[in-house]
Amino acid sequence: MRELEPVSKGKKIYVSEQHRFSTDTILLADFSMPKKNERCADFGTGCGLIPILWAIRSQMKKAYGIEIQKDACALLADSIRLCGFEEKLEVIEGDLRNLQNDDIRELDLISCNPPYKPLGSGIRSKTQEDDLARHEVTLSISDAAKAAAARLRFGGRFCVCQRPERLCEVMEAFREHKIEPKRLRFVQQRSGKAPFLFLLEGKLGAKPFLTVEPVLLIEENGVYSGEMMHIYGDYKNSPIL
Repeated sequence: MRELEPVSKGKKIYVSEQHRFSTDTILLADFSMPKKNERCADFGTGCGLIPILWAIRSQMKKAYGIEIQKDACALLADSIRLCGFEEKLEVIEGDLRNLQNDDIRELDLISCNPPYKPLGSGIRSKTQEDDLARHEVTLSISDAAKAAAARLRFGGRFCVCQRPERLCEVMEAFREHKIEPKRLRFVQQRSGKAPFLFLLEGKLGAKPFLTVEPVLLIEENGVYSGEMMHIYGDYKNSPIL
């Protein structure tokens, strides 16, 4: 069953039990926010929160939400119409490993919130939708980096989020496909806790030089940090909080 969830003042998107979003998704959307007139894509977009937030908060030219699951594509297509973003956003159903679409070339920016668990690790999910989202059943981080390298312009950016224990693996996958890690940020729930997430930006064909940004704290003194409230923006009244 689908339902509407607010994502900004006056804007809602369709979600379902199988296709929802988390704080990680919002953090990646903010970390990867497009610049003016950029052409972008979100790999494995799910219900499409990232391209929707891009359309709301940036002056990008165009974004593609790419997803292999048909029901998720239907959710995003309906959300695009509901929000009135038909000219800015387009949903594409397909497998990133062999995507046939000549329009998605020379992009300025690509984001991807990939499955966090390598295939063969952890307990497999009960539903196919959860399995695709959580385990690298159809898309490994190397697959994602390869697909991004094929679709980015020279110097184009690829942004991902992932668990800290996989940082070395993700950087190796980036470099395997000529995407140089350039910007890294860790996310902690609160001071004194180990990071539970990292955000990484790489640039196609760039020279080595990595900037490590200050840690993003979700909470300070028992409440959401000022930066987190800024990231949530007018979404802060949503049930996700």
